Amino acid sequence: MSCTTASPDNSNFQLPLLNFAISPVPKKNPSDKGRHIKTAAALIIGDEILNGKTLDRNSNYFARFCFEHGIQLKRVEVIADEEAEIIEASRRMVQTYDLVVTSGGIGPTHDDITYASLAKSFDQGLIYHNETLARMEESGKHRAWVSKQSEEQRTARKRMALFPDAAEVIFVASDIWVPVVRLQGKLCIFPGIPSLFQKMLDNLKPFLPLPPEEERPFRLQVFTPLPESSIAPFLTNLQKRVQPEGIRIGSYPVLQKGVYVSLIGANRGRVNQLGVEVEKEVEGRVVTEAEAEAKRQLGCQ
Repeated sequence: MSCTTASPDNSNFQLPLLNFAISPVPKKNPSDKGRHIKTAAALIIGDEILNGKTLDRNSNYFARFCFEHGIQLKRVEVIADEEAEIIEASRRMVQTYDLVVTSGGIGPTHDDITYASLAKSFDQGLIYHNETLARMEESGKHRAWVSKQSEEQRTARKRMALFPDAAEVIFVASDIWVPVVRLQGKLCIFPGIPSLFQKMLDNLKPFLPLPPEEERPFRLQVFTPLPESSIAPFLTNLQKRVQPEGIRIGSYPVLQKGVYVSLIGANRGRVNQLGVEVEKEVEGRVVTEAEAEAKRQLGCQ
């Protein structure tokens, strides 16, 4: 049996199936100080994002992850591969938010400086992580090019296992040798490759003190063909009325098609009740999340 595996240096090859051990889930999560994660931030690192070469998909996926699990994503920043920027942003975010993720900058090249910069940010040294090195070697031993690498090239590859020395290293998937590296109990370092970022984030859930189901929000969407200006007075008054209940009202126009009205709150029954009122007032109808996403995608074309 074979599978296609990827690594932070963006190499894809047909390899024998990997089956690495997953890190044990601790009884008490290091970032759980008697409460669940409530706020989060994402730090997207990479010149290629800022110069338009690469489309950032990871912040959007993280935003969806946060919403689905009842976490308020408060900030997303995109910064260059510059040490000073990484240090400043990471320190500020760790002081402010319960969960911080970084994406990008952990490959083998000269501009992959995330691990080293974050080590400096939190006054740590760098050390090779032996288990990560072993998994890297295991995943690459069937690649013909690995045996042909020079010492300089092998050293560059090993940089992907050179972590801050006080980091927590979490292996979250049996078929991925790359771990999630966590600092300060709350800053989680991810690769920039979307397929890896998404799978590793989803698999990290058992290691995070996520809010319980009853605290997670429910979103109802109503689509109306009316222009946004026609429904604005009603939505303004509605938001004032339901704000004390913790319900948020939003409107999102689709060019030349209509408007999506979004109602978000923890009380599903109350949100559904308000949905009936909104349907009537804006001459619209409730739509599913899938239908809303499909219509939005068409509106962007």
